[in-house]
This record gives sequence, C-alpha cells and structure tokens, in this order.
Amino acid sequence: VTSPPANAVHNVIARNLTFKNASDDSINVQMFSHHIWIDHNDLSAGYDGLIDIKRGSSYITVSWNHTHHHAKNMLLGHSDKNGAQDIGRLKVTYHHNWYDRTPQRNPRTRFGDPVHIYNNYFLDNSDTGPACNADSGCFIEGNYFEDVEEPMTNSYSGPEGSLVERNNVFVGDTGEPVTGGSVENPADYYDYVVDDPQAVKDTVMRGAGPGTIGL
Repeated sequence: VTSPPANAVHNVIARNLTFKNASDDSINVQMFSHHIWIDHNDLSAGYDGLIDIKRGSSYITVSWNHTHHHAKNMLLGHSDKNGAQDIGRLKVTYHHNWYDRTPQRNPRTRFGDPVHIYNNYFLDNSDTGPACNADSGCFIEGNYFEDVEEPMTNSYSGPEGSLVERNNVFVGDTGEPVTGGSVENPADYYDYVVDDPQAVKDTVMRGAGPGTIGL
C-alpha cells in the first residue's frame, strides 16, 4: 500500500504516561497515521523500540519525553527498502526530549525530510545520537550533547542521508558531528523558537516526563 487511506489514524495525543516492560514497541505509529503528539511520557525497558514511527506516517511531534534503561530507542522508518511508502512522508519533530543513556536510535531516521531535532538533551549515548540515513534529512539545532561518542551522523549504516547542524553544545567526552548535504528548512512548515542550548540540560531535566504538567 503506497497511498494513505481516508480513514488513517490521526489527531491522537499520548501524554503524561509511563511505559515500561513492553513486549514489543512501547509506542508504534504506522500505516499513514498523521498529526500525532507524543508528549511528556516516561519510557524504559521495552523489548524493541520505545517510540517507532514508520510506514508512511507523518506530521508527528515527539516532545518532552524521558527515555532511559533501553538500547534501541527511537526509529523513524523501518527499512531502507520502504521508499515507496515513506518518500515525502515521515516528517517528524523531536524537541525537549531527554535521551538518557540510550545507546542508539536517538533517533535513527530514513526518508523523512525534514526531521527536525531541536533543544533535546543527549546524555552518555554510547553509540550515537541522531543517525540520519536512507535519504532522510535531519535539521539538528540547539541541542545539548554530553558524553556522546558520536553526537550525530549521516553515515551510520546503509545509504547515507543529509544532516545540517547549527548552534549545538558539545561537552565532556563528546565526539565530532558528521554532517553533509541539504535539508528542507523546518521554518517552511511552522514557526518555532529555539531555546538557548546552554540552558537545555537544566530545562529538559526539570520538564521532561510525566507529572510535570497539568491536564
């Protein structure tokens, strides 16, 4: 199936929840789902992905989540061979998330362009931060990387993607970003304000996860 059905799941909010010990993905968004908001959750110790977005889904925001005690964190696009469904879709924003010692897929992306990654706190990710592959385009700005071996790359595994970075903070034992190519400007899709990246660590640690907002 390469065209979205009229009844594709849309306008869904998953907020202020705790996910632990899932038998598969903790959150799985797929089959052309659109306009989804995943916000202020705590996710850990799943079997596969904590937040996986795939199969033609688009216009999704992943914000203010705390992910920890898990290896395969967030996947965007499940296969290098799924371009027929995914090209022109998988447009996702990740902001103010705390990637807390999650080794990989922070996120790992395919085909989506732009994938907007801003004002997140990356802590001690032993493999890589965002890995942008298979013709995806990642626009990475205003994040705080602390002790991240490879903070970002467009050549992690399989076909390369494109990656533009600006105004990120790299501290501690953090490596050099691997960038290249061009990416659609997220400002063409929405208005947004980027927080001072020097303040992101404190802001995200205080605000990410459930229980920090009223409903």
